[in-house]
Amino acid sequence: MSRVPTLEAVCADAWPPQVSRRLGEWRLRAAGGYTGRANSALVIGDPGMPTEQALKHVVTFADEHGIRPYAQVVVGSHWERELSDHGWSINTAHPKGAESAVLHSPLGTGSATAVVDTEPPEGWLELAVGGRVTAAQRHVLTSGPNVGFASVNRDDRIVGIARGCLIDDWLHIAVVEVLPDYRRQGIATALLGGLDLWATGATTRLLQVATDNHPAWDLYRHHGYRESHRYRYWLPPQP
Repeated sequence: MSRVPTLEAVCADAWPPQVSRRLGEWRLRAAGGYTGRANSALVIGDPGMPTEQALKHVVTFADEHGIRPYAQVVVGSHWERELSDHGWSINTAHPKGAESAVLHSPLGTGSATAVVDTEPPEGWLELAVGGRVTAAQRHVLTSGPNVGFASVNRDDRIVGIARGCLIDDWLHIAVVEVLPDYRRQGIATALLGGLDLWATGATTRLLQVATDNHPAWDLYRHHGYRESHRYRYWLPPQP
């Protein structure tokens, strides 16, 4: 567990919510409901107050920003027991799956088969979110200290995308998406390779993936990723 706080901090910094508030070492986050990561309390470290009081702050913050209260909790941490004792439960209905893993690997050699832009090209954001882009989605996807937008074009359109964000010597990767008709053609590999080349100064790659997303797991294992830890989203008891 000793490295977990560092990895989670990198993941959080690379995926900026619209609103963020510190509660001791916890992070309260809101972004119009777009993704669990940007709309949950990152429960790592000491909140600086009793657990019951801290969890009330999580619920109040969510209510203030019109989102459902969630806590992102590392699997196997003592916080799982703490939240369970206070009536919280795992969100088994989360659309991306109840459990996700944080994977990492040394930076690869990369290839130039994917283009990486400093601004999202036309169609990139729409492919990322699956339709019309909201202000919250645009903020999360385009904000960050150093963001790169990888894309692969076929048949005069974008058919694959991935987002990279540099945090110190980490390359955080997210939103690896390929249109269904173009899958299993090496496009995801090209996107990852393009980000490797783009990430000047980085030494390590980092990403999060749902544990039941088996095609993605196979892809990342092939590229040398290994698991650090897992996390789940927890919900408060119904009032």
